[in-house]
Amino acid sequence: MIGNLLYLIASRPDISYSVGVCARFQSDPKESHLFAVKRIIKYVSGTIDFGLWYTYDTSVNLVGYSDADWAGCSDDRKSTSGGVFYVGNNLVSWHIKKQNSVSLSTAEAEYVAARSCCTQLL
Repeated sequence: MIGNLLYLIASRPDISYSVGVCARFQSDPKESHLFAVKRIIKYVSGTIDFGLWYTYDTSVNLVGYSDADWAGCSDDRKSTSGGVFYVGNNLVSWHIKKQNSVSLSTAEAEYVAARSCCTQLL
């Protein structure tokens, strides 16, 4: 089931975070993880008309945004960072990732998120 949801996030950025969290527990899933996956599927079936819409835009400015939480994972205190890129008003790329190291401050978590966003851009 989680594989299908991972495929679906290519066109549904609204479920990227929740699917990513559920994917972390694929090796040792519990009943609560199955319940979470079923809730995501129920959400997707209720929002079947959602998706990406691209409009004609004369602006070709590339704009990126990044953000991170600080020690958001209660298991290992690692932060989660994410970013999005727009060309004009159209969303063209997004990513979300659990950071590899434990950040000692909010600023450090944000710097790591910005670095990840710049790496994604290149």
